[in-house]
Amino acid sequence: MLTIGSHVGFNKNTQLLGSLEEALSYEANTFMFYTGAPQNTGRSPIDDTLTKQAFDKMKENKMDPSKVIVHAPYIINLCNEENFDFSVNFLTEEVKRVNQLGIQYLVLHPGSHVGLGIEKGIQHIIEGLNLVFSSVKENQVTILLETMAGKGSEVGSKLEEIKTILEGVKDQSHIGVCLDTCHLNDSGYDMSDFDSFLEEFDKIIGIDKIGCIHINDSKNPRESHKDRHENIGFGTIGFDSLIKIIYHKKLEEVPKILETPYVEKEYAPYKQEIEMIREKEFNPKLIEKIKGY
Repeated sequence: MLTIGSHVGFNKNTQLLGSLEEALSYEANTFMFYTGAPQNTGRSPIDDTLTKQAFDKMKENKMDPSKVIVHAPYIINLCNEENFDFSVNFLTEEVKRVNQLGIQYLVLHPGSHVGLGIEKGIQHIIEGLNLVFSSVKENQVTILLETMAGKGSEVGSKLEEIKTILEGVKDQSHIGVCLDTCHLNDSGYDMSDFDSFLEEFDKIIGIDKIGCIHINDSKNPRESHKDRHENIGFGTIGFDSLIKIIYHKKLEEVPKILETPYVEKEYAPYKQEIEMIREKEFNPKLIEKIKGY
């Protein structure tokens, strides 16, 4: 069965239950959220009562909690020497929060080396991840390194870079990969020939390491290194290519998450995009439909 959802909010008053209810309003059967604002350290204590209510409601709606995803905040940058200790400590606390929530997967941007160089940046990431895993006892969370577009000094825009990081992590049972279709396109991989990409990925890393896929179209041509998401079917990757990725036989069990932009910064597109994906039919008037025209 197709497991598809989108990014949703996480409000301190409703927490996981509120995130779930937003996902259900989009007729999704999974979702992804931040446990707090991605750009700062503000975090409310996890309310276990709300978490239990959310898990009960997931069961009622036949939603598999093991397919729900948390995204780590952007301000974590294990590459950066100046903020290394902060990033390790903050990521450690985030892993603890995700454990408390009972969620299995945490997506993490590898980071930007900010002039340090790819090799040293990668070594910092490896060191940081090993410190995090050694600091969290009875950990159930798998960190998924997200494939990046290669904007600025980002690490992780090449599969070989991801591979090197993965190989350096001591706890192999709790490390994996999150593919992002927009990032892959913008980094130079051809999403219209996904079979070839997946074959290459399997040789370099192994398909079994894929824990999540961010499904996004791109505003930019391939190898632009810009990272600008577009609504499904309205970008340079295109609807047909994205559908082939979403329904790929080798990735049937992998949850797919939409991170497409709001329409005019106001209208969430997710319900309509999920409907379009399930019907496998592109609606060129999707934007008008979202706005209620």
